[in-house]
Amino acid sequence: MDHLSLSNPVFAAYSIAATLMILKGVAMSWLTVIRMTAENGGFRNPEDLKKTLVNPRPNDAQLAPNDRVERIRRIQLNDLENLPYFLVSGLLYVTTAPSAFLAQFLFYAYVVTRMLHFLAYYTAQIHDIRAALWTPGSLIIIYMAASTFWSAVW
Repeated sequence: MDHLSLSNPVFAAYSIAATLMILKGVAMSWLTVIRMTAENGGFRNPEDLKKTLVNPRPNDAQLAPNDRVERIRRIQLNDLENLPYFLVSGLLYVTTAPSAFLAQFLFYAYVVTRMLHFLAYYTAQIHDIRAALWTPGSLIIIYMAASTFWSAVW
């Protein structure tokens, strides 16, 4: 069986999980724009202070840091630090022909932990809660990478 085919349940599960994580990552950019618009601030570039239809009354305060906008940016940065590792390690893991049950568990558990991590970060939960939600996803990535390495070496 071709490992990289949707007829392979492991690859299908990876495709679902990867697509959800890609969409979540892209959604963070939209959420940043929505928050900047709602706050009328948190802009980063001087040219954003030019009068336009979208910004009819620009002012210097719009370039000041805005914690509500910066929170979204920090969440997005966290995704950018984690999602690529999942996408690559998950795809490589598929090529090891793992059991469908284990692969589905790992892929979907990663998605769930990332979504819960997002909710915890978005609602300003303490670091301990965010770390408890981040850790399983990180361990999943480590497991998949180590398993792939082991399969490639042995």
